[in-house]
Amino acid sequence: MTKPTTFHSVKPGIRLAEQVASTLEAAIRAGRLAVGSKLPTEAELAAQFQVSRTVVREAISRLKSLGLVDARQGSGVYVQSPGIEPLDFDRVPAASLEAVLQIVDVRRALEAEVAELAAEHRTEADVQAIRAALQALTDAVAAGHEGSEEDVRFHRAIASASGNPFMIRTLDYLARFLRGATRVTRANEARRTDFSDAVKQEHQQIVEAIAAGDPQAARAAAALHMKNAKQRLRQADPAFWQQDGQRLARPLVGQRPK
Repeated sequence: MTKPTTFHSVKPGIRLAEQVASTLEAAIRAGRLAVGSKLPTEAELAAQFQVSRTVVREAISRLKSLGLVDARQGSGVYVQSPGIEPLDFDRVPAASLEAVLQIVDVRRALEAEVAELAAEHRTEADVQAIRAALQALTDAVAAGHEGSEEDVRFHRAIASASGNPFMIRTLDYLARFLRGATRVTRANEARRTDFSDAVKQEHQQIVEAIAAGDPQAARAAAALHMKNAKQRLRQADPAFWQQDGQRLARPLVGQRPK
């Protein structure tokens, strides 16, 4: 007879339901909870994890949304085939600085492709929208703001010019994480005039390459912009990372602001 899978209690703190769901998901994907097997009851799981039944119900709901379990009326909850593991940025296994650098790498791959497509497919209206978004960013910085939201809108205007709705939807899907990394990079760049001036020049080079209809120049300018963003993060004053950087990066590593 197969020995039942047992679970340890979760760590005290926030997001208990996610801890329970993650533990159960890992057991399902590793085969410790076999496909077709019945999960322990709510009461049994609550006792094993030392959480409330409400927490267990929330965890089971998450597993249902992932297609990992199926609730059968009057019978219980059963394990389903896990399939391919989906992207889950809520569990980035990295310290906050490293997480931001990794997200910037994701942005570099996306932004370079988007800029190239934008240069190939942009219309005059697209170019005007991109220039307007860049001006809004410039105005926000001049008014003393870091301009993170304006920065996101500027890059989204470029994505819109790509003419590829799937690329736009991908960027929208990643918006939370792109915004988190952008808040960190913008906050860092706002602390130094040389950083701010460099960013302004890099943005302008991207815009001019797109407006000129030069795909390779647009790709190169966008890739260089992201590469330089990483360098600026590495060159940040240690005090910045201990203060603003850590706070702004918390959403990337599944932490809530205190």
